[in-house]
Amino acid sequence: MLATQLTIDQLASRIPDGAKLALPPDYAYCSLIAARALMRRKAKNLHLVGVPSLGFQADMLIGAGCVDIVETAAVTLSEYGLAPRFTAAIKGAKIKMMDATCPAIHAALQASEKGIPFIPLRGLIGSDILAHREDWKVGKNPFAENDPIVYLPALKPDVALIHAPVGDKYGNVWVGVRREQMLMAHAASETFVTVEEIVDGNLMDDLKMKAGTIPGLYISGITESDKGAWPLGIPGGYNADHEHLRRYVDLAQTDEGFQQYMDEFITEASSEAAE
Repeated sequence: MLATQLTIDQLASRIPDGAKLALPPDYAYCSLIAARALMRRKAKNLHLVGVPSLGFQADMLIGAGCVDIVETAAVTLSEYGLAPRFTAAIKGAKIKMMDATCPAIHAALQASEKGIPFIPLRGLIGSDILAHREDWKVGKNPFAENDPIVYLPALKPDVALIHAPVGDKYGNVWVGVRREQMLMAHAASETFVTVEEIVDGNLMDDLKMKAGTIPGLYISGITESDKGAWPLGIPGGYNADHEHLRRYVDLAQTDEGFQQYMDEFITEASSEAAE
């Protein structure tokens, strides 16, 4: 069965306002082209889930007013420092923050992947993170005495949004070692993917590619997007545009600067500066 191939604006329209949207970290494969499309269509009330952390795409979506809730282990721009629009939103109480840890995010997604309602996890008892997560419960280990453990509810995103180097016409998507993206697709209700290239063959017929490929049955729609991760890069593909990222960080320190960035790189008049 052939995959549903979408334009980038069609893909963005399939991510509804209020969706719980899972996004990968900057060091993985991020669909910045889809983030810009969401910003252009003025998406609202998104609940971002970092798997396990968030970076530039989240900061931009927050700055554009698309986000109500952030659930993640971290929001960081790595060597570029603090995420300015996220920091301003937190200080201004404009978004709700649901602190988590990397193991907690992965474990809760694995619960959804396995179709179970919750999953136990160690390492949280006594932490401030647990104290501020009313949805995480401390219970008994049924197989041992005096061994409390935390129960995490299954985390099921409405949508997972990823980028990948290559997909095929059947919707199979190769993500290589990026297993968090495989987990996202398994756990989410829908997964939308932008890829650098859509090939005619079937990736699942190639034994070397198959192990790192998300089967098309998990993919709701796919968009061919050359340099779709720009201004971030693709590991093993193209490098990040460091000059552009530094310019974003400089401008995004203020509301006025971020609006200038929006005007230059996000609006329809300057659509997809990367191309």
